[in-house]
Amino acid sequence: MQIDAQALYGRTTPVAADAWRDPLALLLASTGEGIYGVDLDGLCVFINPAGARLIGYEPDEVRGRNMHELTHHARPDGSAYPEHECPIFNAFRQGLPCRIDSEVFWRRDGTAFPVEYSSHPILEAGRVLGAVVTFVDITERRRAADALQRAKDGLEASVRERTLALETALQRVRELAAWSDTVREEERTRIAREVHDELGSLLVALKMDVNWMDKRLAEQAQRPPEAATDMRERMRCKCQNMSRLIETAVDNVGRIITDLRPSILDHQGLWAALEWQAQEFVASAELELDWRLALDESLELPEPLAMAVFRIFQEMLSNVGRHARAQTLQVHIAFSGGLLTLAVQDDGQGAPPQAFEAADAYGVMGMRERAGHFGGRIDITSAPGAGTRMCLSVAISPEASA
Repeated sequence: MQIDAQALYGRTTPVAADAWRDPLALLLASTGEGIYGVDLDGLCVFINPAGARLIGYEPDEVRGRNMHELTHHARPDGSAYPEHECPIFNAFRQGLPCRIDSEVFWRRDGTAFPVEYSSHPILEAGRVLGAVVTFVDITERRRAADALQRAKDGLEASVRERTLALETALQRVRELAAWSDTVREEERTRIAREVHDELGSLLVALKMDVNWMDKRLAEQAQRPPEAATDMRERMRCKCQNMSRLIETAVDNVGRIITDLRPSILDHQGLWAALEWQAQEFVASAELELDWRLALDESLELPEPLAMAVFRIFQEMLSNVGRHARAQTLQVHIAFSGGLLTLAVQDDGQGAPPQAFEAADAYGVMGMRERAGHFGGRIDITSAPGAGTRMCLSVAISPEASA
């Protein structure tokens, strides 16, 4: 089909009509890709301005020269690239097209640039006359691809790190859960043993005393009057002994209940319970206590948070008792700017920081899990010979502290 330029662009002058007489030359001049033709000897037959500019020449300087020797003579690493291995020449000499994006062309100044090129044979009557080669500088594309690959590699590395961290955290959670189950079972065993040994033996003794009194009362009617006074005294002593057994049972029940949940926590609040726990601990461990409470004792925390703070405090004291070998204990509690801090510091033997990050530091993990559940954190500062400071920090919302 013939295109009528006048119909497309309106009336044209003779000069404008002459400009359209060589559309192939216009196409070669206007494209941004490099295009050149070679004969069977690899000599340049033509090259467009964009192609000559890409390799640093003028078109007239390139025509008639061997294009492989001019711009394709070396590989990306600088090693020689023999002409008989060149895909461009092999492709058109065999009458087959090719497309390559992994090589470089060389400029006049000796620098190389990555290219994507294709070679298409020129055929006439089934005979190969040469080839047309198109090429484009893919430096920016390669740079973008490299940046994308680096970003991908970085993302994959980050994903691997996060996955490993999650797997490690999951393993620690599993270990912590297993440890918690073990501790829970040990606590149940201890309580069962105390109930059996302490309360069980007391109740058996009480039962024996009650049976004795029942038997004596049954015999009382058959005794002579002179023996009644002596029996009443013996029964009075037995009642006193039963009273002591009952008092001991009550004390043991109270101690077991306190171990499970101190009643002072419900009756007098968290701050009194913390001070009571500290006093009980230093009394049993024979330590000096520096107790400082820098907050309004009317501040009330939600029950779950109050229980978490109390249990974390118990674990802090337990760590001091098991590991510190301390002489004095400082407990400082403060509330300022919506932040509650509870710090326990001892003057004991201390430990290297990594000891608190060990996989089997279940007590520390438990404290951090409790604190993290309420958005808090546990900070530990310690060094061999310098004691240990454990600090709980948790933000208290105005609604929670109201």
